[in-house]
Amino acid sequence: MSDPSVAEAVESIYVSLQADNAEIDARIETLKAALKREGGKEVVFDPARLAQNNRSGRKLMQAYFRQRGVTVKFSV
Repeated sequence: MSDPSVAEAVESIYVSLQADNAEIDARIETLKAALKREGGKEVVFDPARLAQNNRSGRKLMQAYFRQRGVTVKFSV
C-alpha cells in the first residue's frame, strides 16, 4: 500500500471535518508525513469546504494544526 499524497491527505481532512473531526489527529499526522515526503512546509485549504467558514473557525483550525506541526493557509 502506498503512502497518500498531500492532496489525498487534505481530502481526508475535509472528510474528517465534515464528520465532526473524527480521527482528525491521525489524519493530521498522515498529512504531516506526506508534506515531509514531498518537501512541503504548508498546506492550503479551501475555506468554502470547512465546517466553520468564519474568521474564528479558520484561526482555530490554524492554531490546532500549528500545535501539531503543520502550517495552514487558506485559498482566496
